[in-house]
Amino acid sequence: MVARAAFFDPDGAEYGIPTYPWKYAPEGYATRRGLRALGLRPGGQPVAAQVLRGRHRRPPLVAYLYRIDLALPVRPMTSRKWGALALAMLARRTCPKCRITYSYCIPTSLGTCVPCAYPGPHGPEGSH
Repeated sequence: MVARAAFFDPDGAEYGIPTYPWKYAPEGYATRRGLRALGLRPGGQPVAAQVLRGRHRRPPLVAYLYRIDLALPVRPMTSRKWGALALAMLARRTCPKCRITYSYCIPTSLGTCVPCAYPGPHGPEGSH
């Protein structure tokens, strides 16, 4: 219970904004992901509070909270937004070296498809 008491600062005296332990935020607040699940977005409002989760020998994890009553509805997707999203996903699936389009996203760690990243018999295909 020490970690919970350490992060309990509802007035914001220690952390600058109201702070609560992980999973102990009061009703009426939500993270961006929580707002999205409700069909809402922050709508330009500032961060209202935060929750902290302590980790041993590491900085605590932070999740920012927004007020649900000030949130706005999510803007609907237009046909142009859908088109832009489709083109962006196509670019993520196309190898920049060989220009082949795959059914999966190209790994950003490689920058190219696996056959282009590991050519020849010494690559992953030849080691089996």
